[in-house]
Amino acid sequence: MANTNIPKDPTMLLSYINTKLRDDYSGLDALCDDLDIQKSELETKLASIDYRYDATLNRFL
Repeated sequence: MANTNIPKDPTMLLSYINTKLRDDYSGLDALCDDLDIQKSELETKLASIDYRYDATLNRFL
């Protein structure tokens, strides 16, 4: 992931991303574009702790 300001730990990353999605972004693509994050890397990192993005709820579950 290109953005160095986001948490590296997957659990902290989950909390950070879900908060950003809830408060600031209508979807994962918008978040990734704005924060300069590779979507596939983010999804892989969160999948490592068994979380997947749910577009309907706009959050990782």
